[in-house]
Amino acid sequence: MKRTVFIVLFMSLFLFIGSADASARQAWAVIDAETGRLLMGSNENVSLPIASLTKIWTALTVIESRSLSSEVIISPEAASAEGSSIYLQQDQVENVDGLLYGLMLRSGNDAAHALAEHTGGSLEGFVDLMNTKALFYGLQDTVFTNPSGLHDEKHMSTAYETARMLFLAMKNEKFREIAVTKNYRYKIKDKSYNWENKHRLIHSEPTAIAGKTGFTKAAGRTLATYFQKDDKKIIVVTLNDGNDWNTHKNLANQVFKSYKLITVAKKGTYSILPGIDGELETPIRLLLKKGEKKNLFSVVRIPRGKKSLSNGDWTISLNNETLVTSPILIKQ
Repeated sequence: MKRTVFIVLFMSLFLFIGSADASARQAWAVIDAETGRLLMGSNENVSLPIASLTKIWTALTVIESRSLSSEVIISPEAASAEGSSIYLQQDQVENVDGLLYGLMLRSGNDAAHALAEHTGGSLEGFVDLMNTKALFYGLQDTVFTNPSGLHDEKHMSTAYETARMLFLAMKNEKFREIAVTKNYRYKIKDKSYNWENKHRLIHSEPTAIAGKTGFTKAAGRTLATYFQKDDKKIIVVTLNDGNDWNTHKNLANQVFKSYKLITVAKKGTYSILPGIDGELETPIRLLLKKGEKKNLFSVVRIPRGKKSLSNGDWTISLNNETLVTSPILIKQ
């Protein structure tokens, strides 16, 4: 009898541990798409594989290299790249712009490989650029080993930092133009392609305007979505979520209901010190939930010197976290 009880208890303990481990491998984050502030999350700082959400950073790295007008000769390695494909052929000549659309809308690993070789001189050179850029933008928990998101034990990020990737990328006009595209007709020489964005919510949800899908067996389903409702803008990222479409809709609805867009500083002239005024040319607005406004803290930085006009900064923080810094024209 004692032996039977011991076995049952052991099996229960094993199942409990297994369940906890599975839960830890799921993560999500919701951030303010204007400031990058984390609004909600679960395991948002846990390092996990992100699959093809990698291509958000691949696209931004290519775009910021300023080589968009040049042509790309498809190498044998790019043409035979493993995984999802836009069916590039060896020695085919393509342009960077078209490959970027194939990368983001159709998640072409061959496009990722070709763009990486073209921009970085080699796959390894481009990965170095990706990692350097990640560190420059403060993505301390992100490491890339390839431009497509194919599984590698070292190729990891977090839900929060992946959301930050989309936050940073959407500030780039060219990236935004590509990411919000629902359907794209790509022509080169005598060939024509019709590419539909794989992100289902962009086609079905009015508030979903951009994003990226991803999947590998190791990462599970990964998804990033940029939502906009009226003037509220948020980014949702889920990692290893088999019900990600519904999760994104539910999280977006929850945040839109819980947070209000509040003007915390109106456009106009402010008296900072005797004889010193500051002119705020655009209002400062933040997504805040009930009770947060009273805990905001403002600091205006005034440059040294006695110039009649100079540029300063107006910084607003919440609980020692900087939310936004806006320029202010100092008059003295």
